[in-house]
Amino acid sequence: MAELSHVEEELRVFDDFAAKLSDLAVLADLAREEDDEGTAEEVAEGLAALEADLAELETRVLLSGPYDGRDAVVTVHAGAGGTDSQDWAEMLERMLVRWADRRGFGVDVHDEQEGEEAGIRSATFTVRGARAYGLLEGERGVHRLVRISPFDSQARRHTAFASVDVVPVMEDVDDEVTVADDDLRVDVFRASGPGGQGVNTTDSAVRLTHLPTGIVVACQNERSQLQNKATAMALLKSKLAELARAEREAELDAVRGEQSDVAWGSQIRSYVLHPYQMVKDLRTGHETGATDAVLDGDLDGLITAYLQWKARDEQAAGGG
Repeated sequence: MAELSHVEEELRVFDDFAAKLSDLAVLADLAREEDDEGTAEEVAEGLAALEADLAELETRVLLSGPYDGRDAVVTVHAGAGGTDSQDWAEMLERMLVRWADRRGFGVDVHDEQEGEEAGIRSATFTVRGARAYGLLEGERGVHRLVRISPFDSQARRHTAFASVDVVPVMEDVDDEVTVADDDLRVDVFRASGPGGQGVNTTDSAVRLTHLPTGIVVACQNERSQLQNKATAMALLKSKLAELARAEREAELDAVRGEQSDVAWGSQIRSYVLHPYQMVKDLRTGHETGATDAVLDGDLDGLITAYLQWKARDEQAAGGG
């Protein structure tokens, strides 16, 4: 039923676009026949509006992967760079959350570890919305920031790094992913963030460590330890399922002799705020000088460029 609903929605969007285009064609003929300048302006405005609809249709076509329609679990980690990196990690979290807000997506924050002086050491949240994983997958990797550090008394330029991990929410992996009790370390602690009465006064937060892989997940936003553990376990299984999928793809690539231009965890994008302003994706070559807009969540240009690049790369790898 979910798949049927998805297909019906895709057809509805296409039919709506086709109907608008047909109406504009009739209107354009009318403007030409009657030499009506007002109607011609109406056609021009309609075509401009359809350009945005066409871009959305193209994005839908590019998001054809098996997990692209799912929600996404996003984890941001501060990297090299000390306080600057922790501040940068918080800026990245805000950027991604603002992007989700712009699209009307829901965001559930599961865990957030504050930095020593500023920013965050890490944060994990789920983005809920149509094709959230497919749209956010390209954010996975290391992001580099170059700026005049607000934490340097001599106002010197610093480079900071933070990583973003994105996995699809896997709600049907209980049969596919099993976690043995012996492979799991469970730690409970007192929640540190806002959460209302009871949340911050008991050891309700839960951290799960999967010993064989070293994957760590935590949840502290629920009201009880039992709820936090259940949410953390769901996050862990999603990450394990994605890890298994990535390992299978790596094995196939090794058999085919293929080498990816962008390795897991490699630097994917640079954000330069000084001495000039530029955001550049190092995979696609897409760049923009609107750094403030990007950091405020305007990622659609970068995301579309990545999806187009990915489609070309997959087509070339397949010999098509």
